[in-house]
Amino acid sequence: MIVDAHHHLWDPATRHHPWMVEALRRRFTPADLRAVTGAAGIDRTVLVQTVSDLGETEEFLATAAASGGLVAGVVGWADHTRPVPAQVDGLPHRDLLVGVRHQAEDEPDPGWPARPDVVAGVASAAAAGLVVDLLVRTDQLPAAVRLVDAVPRGRFVLDHGAKPPLGTDAYPAWRAGVAALAARPHVVCKLSGLFTLDRQDLLGPAVDHLLAVFGPRRLVFGTDWPVSTLALDHASVLERTLAFLDPLPAAERAAVLGGNAVRTYRLP
Repeated sequence: MIVDAHHHLWDPATRHHPWMVEALRRRFTPADLRAVTGAAGIDRTVLVQTVSDLGETEEFLATAAASGGLVAGVVGWADHTRPVPAQVDGLPHRDLLVGVRHQAEDEPDPGWPARPDVVAGVASAAAAGLVVDLLVRTDQLPAAVRLVDAVPRGRFVLDHGAKPPLGTDAYPAWRAGVAALAARPHVVCKLSGLFTLDRQDLLGPAVDHLLAVFGPRRLVFGTDWPVSTLALDHASVLERTLAFLDPLPAAERAAVLGGNAVRTYRLP
């Protein structure tokens, strides 16, 4: 079983994506998803938000409901500075909403994840049974630690390993920050979004660090497709990820590729 726990869909003609580079500015549809997942042998996926828009969350839930089980869950957007259940509980197909995310990496304030209003919003999401995905920069990792400490009953997933700043002066801070998060047992990390980083020659030690601090029982696989197409085709993302996991025993490799995502996001 392979679960892609992190991918996107979008249509730039209908919604503005401030972060989107020109090479990605085309429509990616459920049919496109089915083509690449079928070729790769991926059984189920988690569809993740791309913009700060509750309307996108509602659309993604409808997409999941119409996918015949391929999209097994949605990590949608909700305003983390307000109670989350009040925003999402009335949405159609609410049962397919497995988590929420805000693109905190775009917030200028390094302390944004630990703001009192954010902590309160995240706590409300956790109380409603939703996972909270953390998309943060290296300088936001200390605040992310404070957030997860403030919500000890929550379930958190660190997206893209916090995008290790390979070959930069910030790399030691990244290593320390992800190790601090990994010391909290209610935090899981996505092995995703790494192949579009600069300095791919330095990626191996960063992946080794994530494996060491989180362990193979708290890592989940994600392609970050179609953002990943900036660097590799879909098949190559899976191939390179498998190469990183090859030294693991079969049971641990299977956990990273599927079992951990099912458990973390409580997928059917």
